[in-house]
Amino acid sequence: MELTGQVALVTGASRGIGRAIALHLAAQGANVVINYRERADAANEVAETIRKAGGQTEAIQGDVADPKACRHLVQTAVDRFGRLDILIHNAGHALEKLLLDTEQDEWDRMLAVHLTGMYALTRAALPHMITRRYGRIINMSSIWGITGASYEVAYSTAKAGQIGFTKAMAQEAGPWGITVNAVAPGWIETEMNADLTGEALDLWLQKTPVGRLGTPLEIAEVVGFLAGPKAGFITGQIISPNGGVVV
Repeated sequence: MELTGQVALVTGASRGIGRAIALHLAAQGANVVINYRERADAANEVAETIRKAGGQTEAIQGDVADPKACRHLVQTAVDRFGRLDILIHNAGHALEKLLLDTEQDEWDRMLAVHLTGMYALTRAALPHMITRRYGRIINMSSIWGITGASYEVAYSTAKAGQIGFTKAMAQEAGPWGITVNAVAPGWIETEMNADLTGEALDLWLQKTPVGRLGTPLEIAEVVGFLAGPKAGFITGQIISPNGGVVV
């Protein structure tokens, strides 16, 4: 198992893609810190699944929109496992609204979760990675961060910001053996996308060369590779598993 002994922090890991990432990293031998904001039962279920498979894990509540909570998450991971090798900034939420219907608090929350949280977590994690001259930081963006999406200006802006952060941070962190990449999925079979049904689903599938939605496991496997030792020469890249919708 390529990640044996390494420690990973995965935010928003109680469901969907985050859950799949946490389970996949644990299956590769990593000790996994599972972050969640509200769904304690779901997060504990993920943790119990890892423990039953023989893995080491900890579920920690925290809102990544709060920089203090971000610092606490990183420090707890280090206190519990002695180090932090892998940081996966996955926590996020969608907002389907015209810009004229998007309220200031909704805009602020979108940027706080996706951008301020990413900044605060990375800033807290870097010293631990720099000390060991090794680290893997993976930011979960979106296809909409690449193309933009009507009715999702706030979300597209936040996800595009994650891409810019990734490219710049890769250049800063590279000299210490730390890689920084982003994964920008297309439509994936998750609770967040559960209302993509009927004609809307058919239309999207017609646009998708492979003719289906992606699965959380497929995204987790991309993340798992980027988090591993074989990806040491890959940094500043935006990997978009989207079925060929954007090429």
